[in-house]
Amino acid sequence: MTNKTAEVIQVPNTLRLKVGGRGGIDMAAVAKAEAALKSLSGNFAQWLNDEIVKLDAARQAVRVEGMTAQTVESLYLRAHDLKGLGATYEFPLITRLAASLCKLIDDPATRLNAPMFLVDAHIDAIKACVRDGIKVDTHPVGKALVTELEARVAQYLGSATA
Repeated sequence: MTNKTAEVIQVPNTLRLKVGGRGGIDMAAVAKAEAALKSLSGNFAQWLNDEIVKLDAARQAVRVEGMTAQTVESLYLRAHDLKGLGATYEFPLITRLAASLCKLIDDPATRLNAPMFLVDAHIDAIKACVRDGIKVDTHPVGKALVTELEARVAQYLGSATA
């Protein structure tokens, strides 16, 4: 019988050094990042409008070219961008509305059957929120819009799978 030996090599864990040293979160770095974001906040309105123009252009492409894999994918990507950016641009309600639109057209296998009236309602609601400065879902109009649209999406998706 042979005597087998193994050598265990301990690799130093340098991950802690790469993510911020030995202590906790560097609050000075967080404060610096927050200050940088605040300095950019004057551009938020323009950037948000730019994203909405892109979303509306994607909707127009669907209207002109029809519901194709390409046009609906573009619409989905624009909505997904707004889902991520709404809160950053100080419109958390837009994040929620865009998330509802994404949910409606999320599945590539069924998205071509999504009712266009419901897609339009989401986009029009997003545009109305920006136009009227409705930023949060505690606003009476914002709450009514998002609650109704989410319910309609849930109802459609429930009936589509039944």
